[in-house]
Amino acid sequence: MTDQLTQQQVNQTAWAACDTFRGVVDAGQYKDYILVMLFLKYISDLWKDHVEAYRKQFGHDDARIRRRLERERFILPEGASFYDLYEKRNEANIGELINIALEKIEDTNRAKLEGVFRNIDFNSEANLGRVKDRNRRLKNLLEDFAKPALDLSPSRVNEDIIGECYIYLISRFASDAGKKAGEFYTPTAVSSLLAKLAAPKPGDTICDPACGSGSLLIRAAEQVGSDNFALYGQEVNGATWALARMNMFLHSKDAARIEWCDTLNSPALIEGDQLMKFDVVVANPPFSLDKWGAEEAATDQYNRYWRGIPPKSKGDYAFITHMIEIAKRQSGRVAVIVPHGVLFRGGAEGKIRQALIEENLLDAVVGLPANLFTTTGIPVAILVFDRSREQGGENEARKDVLFIDASKEFTPGKTQNVMDEGHIAKVLETYASRAEVEKYSYKANPEEIAENDFNLNIPRYVDTFEPEEEIDVAALQKEIVQIEAELADVRGRMAGYLKELGVDV
Repeated sequence: MTDQLTQQQVNQTAWAACDTFRGVVDAGQYKDYILVMLFLKYISDLWKDHVEAYRKQFGHDDARIRRRLERERFILPEGASFYDLYEKRNEANIGELINIALEKIEDTNRAKLEGVFRNIDFNSEANLGRVKDRNRRLKNLLEDFAKPALDLSPSRVNEDIIGECYIYLISRFASDAGKKAGEFYTPTAVSSLLAKLAAPKPGDTICDPACGSGSLLIRAAEQVGSDNFALYGQEVNGATWALARMNMFLHSKDAARIEWCDTLNSPALIEGDQLMKFDVVVANPPFSLDKWGAEEAATDQYNRYWRGIPPKSKGDYAFITHMIEIAKRQSGRVAVIVPHGVLFRGGAEGKIRQALIEENLLDAVVGLPANLFTTTGIPVAILVFDRSREQGGENEARKDVLFIDASKEFTPGKTQNVMDEGHIAKVLETYASRAEVEKYSYKANPEEIAENDFNLNIPRYVDTFEPEEEIDVAALQKEIVQIEAELADVRGRMAGYLKELGVDV
């Protein structure tokens, strides 16, 4: 085995550690234990590596070493490392000892990790079983993470591998959890496409108001091409918010501000009494969220719903409206994943959709293939809004809306379809050039959309109809007669053979 670990080695070993809980604990829960343990192992190996490096530099000058360590990204308190817990793996209260170690880490690093471990209990009888079974499982977990293939020291594994392993595990948990996974994971290909359509640039502030585990924010940051950006997110689920905080830390983006709050009813990204404004806003919000807070929308203190209040049983336009309102005037960009109903449903949603189009904010509608998500098999779309199309903005002269039908651009998989790099590149090239491609894309002017009663259903604009091959009925009938004659001849010969063999027919 080489000293340098590969992405595949780390991924496979970390996934194998899940066998400790698989079949015993629900996938939606055991992901938390595995991901927290991966996080603990990483910061322990990182800390150990730094201590050893300073030992070589300063010898036994412990005071000097301590001062240097206090300048690191985080501090690992004495007795709280993975290795301390590994040595105690046979203790009768090992679950309690893990909880104490995590609490120490959180208390010592409040600025970056406050609250991250509050939703995880390694001493839970409800989740991990009674004492004997719980202790055995936790011992196995510690031993799995102590394997050489999970030595996560910087000399053996770079930060990219750690971060990608984290996202890999999240994607596998999402697959296991099925429909429960929607709250924390967007498929990598879809995240990548959305981030590229949003096109963040150096100096941008980037926000995801329904950030889940934070992977979409990370993909958006990767598009900048430098470290000159600022990340912001909001997540309503406490456990998922904790995953996002750890995800940011593992990707060296712990300066990101990720708030635990209800975006629609009590947003936490505010300045004074106003919503913060961002250069780029991206999201994969929950589809058609019921009971999203419509009853309070009319008195919303931020006046987000001035175009109309979405139906109380479908919160899609509540998220869309929020995203547009927090995008910077005359320059902000919004890219959001939506179910197709958002494109054509009437009532309050139709009125909001009409207002957004008449304001010249909608830049593109991109239809994606079905069965891309673990949460649903339905096809979805990406809406791109561009506030630079407003009066005074750089693109105020652009009036058309680009429709792209990428619904057939995928590679079939066993359980899910996948958009590969070629499929994504085709969408991006078409969007960048705003080209009209037969049976793939079309630019609709405002008058045409108005004539369609502001219905954005993609087949109204992109003609993908394939004419059926004409059938020559007379020739087909002649072929049928010939086949029937041949069949009768075969049956006659078969009956003769059977008679020669003495078989009654």
